[in-house]
Amino acid sequence: MARPKPALRTTASITTAAVLLAGAALGAAPAATAAPGTAPAGTTAQGLTFHDIPGSGGITLKGNVFTPAGAPAGAKHPLVVFPTSWAMPQIEYLAQAQKLADSGYVVVSYTSRGFWLSGGKIEVAGPPDIADASAVIDWALENTSADPDRIGMGGVSYGAGISLLAAGHDPRIKAVAALSGWADLIDSIYSGRTQHLQAAALLGGLGLVTGRPGDELTRTLEDFLGSNLEKEPEMIAWGKKRSPATYLDRINANGAAIMMGNAWGDTIFPPNQYASFYDKLTGPKRLEFRPGDHATAEATGLLGLPNDTWTSTRRWFDRYLQGERNGIDTEPPVQLKSRTDKGYEGYPDWKSVGAVKNRIPLDGTKKVWANVDSGANGGIAILSNALDQFLKLPPTVSVPLLPRTFASVWQSERYATAQRIRGTSALHTTVTATKSSGTLVAYLYDVGPLGIGKLVSNAPYTFHGQTPGRPFPVDLELYSTAYDVPAGHRLALVIDTVDPLYIEHNPTGAQLTFSSPGTDPSHLSVPLREK
Repeated sequence: MARPKPALRTTASITTAAVLLAGAALGAAPAATAAPGTAPAGTTAQGLTFHDIPGSGGITLKGNVFTPAGAPAGAKHPLVVFPTSWAMPQIEYLAQAQKLADSGYVVVSYTSRGFWLSGGKIEVAGPPDIADASAVIDWALENTSADPDRIGMGGVSYGAGISLLAAGHDPRIKAVAALSGWADLIDSIYSGRTQHLQAAALLGGLGLVTGRPGDELTRTLEDFLGSNLEKEPEMIAWGKKRSPATYLDRINANGAAIMMGNAWGDTIFPPNQYASFYDKLTGPKRLEFRPGDHATAEATGLLGLPNDTWTSTRRWFDRYLQGERNGIDTEPPVQLKSRTDKGYEGYPDWKSVGAVKNRIPLDGTKKVWANVDSGANGGIAILSNALDQFLKLPPTVSVPLLPRTFASVWQSERYATAQRIRGTSALHTTVTATKSSGTLVAYLYDVGPLGIGKLVSNAPYTFHGQTPGRPFPVDLELYSTAYDVPAGHRLALVIDTVDPLYIEHNPTGAQLTFSSPGTDPSHLSVPLREK
């Protein structure tokens, strides 16, 4: 495969630099300084003890321990281990660790290797990180009142991914709570064979200001953001090694009870890959999706405020580590909250979500010029979907004013009744390109009477090696969501070629034509909740 044109790489580099600066602004301090709230090893603050914990390969991990107050001598307690999120120090889980300790748990949290004052380099949940998780469990069994038969792991984002991976490598782990994590790293930041620019650059920027990226990470990130497609097989292999989905058989064999939670609008780890992984788990399991973006569903709980995600996490550990019959295992295991409603909906499995399909035909032939942003886009990573979560303000466009030279638009009829979208919308179309490579981005909008469209979902798609002028089919799953379209509104599908969230691969002057052959009609399949 050929590299993209130099102009594309220059544009990507400029955008990447801007995002890296934004990431740096979010970092609290350089890696060489003490993380906020840390204390010398062995000291105590407000009932909390800080420790130097031996990690794998001879490094030291900075950690802290909560133990139940007033426990009788010799009593054993269930253990919960929390690896920190990407770029976060060991104090991240203090509020939730205290609540668990008050309920009878030993809780050990540690700064993941390569960040802040923990040793080593950032390995992105590689084998050393998995070995660290087992080393922390070993240390806790030797130095606390932890019960070797009742061990759980959990965390947010990076901590979630490490916990799922550890469950496939350490059979001592009996329960996992993986919040805003990933199951497939490639399908998260390279879905549709398209680099998720803002997500990758933000993670890279935060890694630089709060830790010490390893050589492999630095090289992979440079190749990824630089669109070095010659290294694509290596990058995919690197990601698979760090994906819990790769170790699915081991995870199922070990049998840990796994709870997974994520946000519909997660721009770092989109929900589709989590749902797909959940479907393949064979042990006790639970899947929760809520409005928001990456880690925003858990954020208030980390501050000690009431939070549904953390309430479920404690119930999950209580059931599978304490043996408490609290009913969480008898509830419908798939729990969804719509972006436009306050209540929760329970389903027996993921395939039951959106069981009814509304097929919208995409008739006619439409042509767009590439390289120009039509105005339709997925917003800004973290910010836009957080605004949707808290203020009900998703990215919007005026659909009638979208320039048809740069955006193809199809609309449904006006709906007489509300349409409750649940699950994964799927696009099927035929594309003819004037160049061998290209990128398209599909958007689904809820369009009101005045033509204002609110973003329901989106997804990118990139192709390489196509014959110019020869039609080829495209099948693209949009990001899963739960959204209620009001009566009197319609749905609109918009396709353009540029979005700030992604790196695009459209050569200068490229055109894309979308058609609907009689033998293979184009359509959008929209999943709806059964009435």
